[in-house]
Amino acid sequence: MAGFSDRVVEVVAGTRPGEVLAYGEVAAEAGNPAAARAVGRVLRARGAELPWWRIVTAGGRLVPGLEVEQAGRLATEGVTCRDGRVSAARCGDDGTATTR
Repeated sequence: MAGFSDRVVEVVAGTRPGEVLAYGEVAAEAGNPAAARAVGRVLRARGAELPWWRIVTAGGRLVPGLEVEQAGRLATEGVTCRDGRVSAARCGDDGTATTR
């Protein structure tokens, strides 16, 4: 059985261009809904091999310090960002960034 980190890698690797997920959504799909911060740690350790730019905070905020790069990568996939966040169209009714 794959560990949590491996499942996070699978979930993130499985995101489609233009799809945006929140850290908590990735954690839930990987089997531990309370482990959103752990998703961030996995992405810091293994992000070079993954489409890390498709993962944002629950409020749609981009990665601090990498906003320009992340917004640029998302823009090439058709995702609009403004003021360091994905557009409201990419957020659910509760403000959670998602397309799933």
